[in-house]
Amino acid sequence: MRAMDREQTIRARARLALRAEQAFGLGSIPLRRADEADAQDAPPAALHSIGTGSDSEEQPVSASTAPVDLFGRPLVAQPMQIQIPALDAFTAATLPRDEKVRQLNELDANQVSGCTKCRLCEQRTHTVFGEGDPDAKIMFIGEGPGENEDLQGRPFVGRAGQKLDEMIVAMGLRREQVYIANIVKCRPPGNREPAPDEVATCTPYLERQIETIRPKVIVTLGRPAAMHMLQIKVSISRIRGQWQQWRGIKLMPTFHPAYILRNYTPETRAAVWEDLKKVLAELGLPVPSRKKS
Repeated sequence: MRAMDREQTIRARARLALRAEQAFGLGSIPLRRADEADAQDAPPAALHSIGTGSDSEEQPVSASTAPVDLFGRPLVAQPMQIQIPALDAFTAATLPRDEKVRQLNELDANQVSGCTKCRLCEQRTHTVFGEGDPDAKIMFIGEGPGENEDLQGRPFVGRAGQKLDEMIVAMGLRREQVYIANIVKCRPPGNREPAPDEVATCTPYLERQIETIRPKVIVTLGRPAAMHMLQIKVSISRIRGQWQQWRGIKLMPTFHPAYILRNYTPETRAAVWEDLKKVLAELGLPVPSRKKS
């Protein structure tokens, strides 16, 4: 092999390795193809107001943001299955409840509450760690805290939070029986979408929470949460209701409660209810008759 060919092969392998690290959440450098225009790198305008949820997550995907994976390959038509490789940590025996509580409290007190690793700390009132049952079988994950969450230091306590509570009750459960968290722990200014470096800095905290709690099912709320957890760029309408996996844990993407409130139609509510019924069936839990909400 000629020296030039060897050099090209080495560079190609290095690029693939970097992309693999990004796909598995190991890197923090935003990926960009050399032939992409700046306009294509910018996130869609629809993603800038999702902090507390937005109906804009259902805007059509333009040609410049057509569904592709992190390797730039077009995604296959429905149904799509995206699997993030399992970590050894998730194959270990479940931790005792007391140890889970200790680890979560320690993570919050010693790392999250005083975190200054990214710019989101500059305007926050409180960090929003997450709350719920450390033995929860279901973990709901949203994008980031909004104004009410920032003021109270608790996840999903505004209007979208009230709707999430109604969704949980409709499942025959109580808020105290599930665990609720977000991708980032501080409110982005103006409820904008968290920047890639902010997400990369903050998500190790979320991964520690998931590793400690070890839920049977993760439910992502809205497009940004699903995009991060699955490392894809795709409309939520394309993947909601379809089982995915995140490091060996089954994951169900569904609409954000705020989207339900802004698109309060029988079709939207029925779609979310079908998603939640699949979660209950997966866990072997009874499916209550749906109440009007």
